[in-house]
Amino acid sequence: MMCEVMPTISEGDPAGSQRGSHNGSDSESNFEQLMVNMLDEREKLLETLRESQESLGQTQGKLQETLHERDQLQRQITSALPQVRAAVSF
Repeated sequence: MMCEVMPTISEGDPAGSQRGSHNGSDSESNFEQLMVNMLDEREKLLETLRESQESLGQTQGKLQETLHERDQLQRQITSALPQVRAAVSF
């Protein structure tokens, strides 16, 4: 059995000691960018969800049409069977 090894995620900022007093504003900027990225990703996911729901609705509609068509064909076959059986009996 093979298992994939994920890269190690370091805790803390390795360049943090080099930044000095800019660390606070950088953290704020990073946080704001993270929030913007999260909101963008949320919008993309919501759009994908809407598209999937629309596709599901269309597929369900096609399924209903197909089931109705199947039922009609089944009724036609059922009504034609007695005629076929009667013709074969003679």
